[in-house]
Amino acid sequence: MGLPLLSAGTHVLIGDGKKAFILFNEGTAERPSLTVETILNHPDLPTRDLGAARPGRVFESVGSRRASTDETDWHQREEDRFIRDVMTHLVDLDRRARLRKLVLVAPPRAMAELRRVLPSSFASLVTAEITKDLTNHSVTAITELLQAEEPLF
Repeated sequence: MGLPLLSAGTHVLIGDGKKAFILFNEGTAERPSLTVETILNHPDLPTRDLGAARPGRVFESVGSRRASTDETDWHQREEDRFIRDVMTHLVDLDRRARLRKLVLVAPPRAMAELRRVLPSSFASLVTAEITKDLTNHSVTAITELLQAEEPLF
């Protein structure tokens, strides 16, 4: 068994494209006590409120063939925007309360966006990345799941 994920003073970001929690371990590595520091929510708006655009058209340079391009996934764009907002909030938190360690927990698609927008100064703070959706779990269940998790790096 490697080092525990939840050492004292560790912040845990749990999120997906619609909801995010920032938790803080006030306990020790052996007896973690996660408390909710911040809850962020993003409204799930109907597509008509997010944007409306017809699929684009591509015209061949030779001949008269035309093809349509994929429709814009407005919900995915909003989820990506929300993840950028969550990261902005985390940067502000770092300015106020100097983060020491950070564990990222998100489903695969959200984790990819988190990695993309993660500031380079945070790379050394990230002690683990867990690709699971834990946003609908209680803090107690999250604590138990993270204690059982093996760090990937």
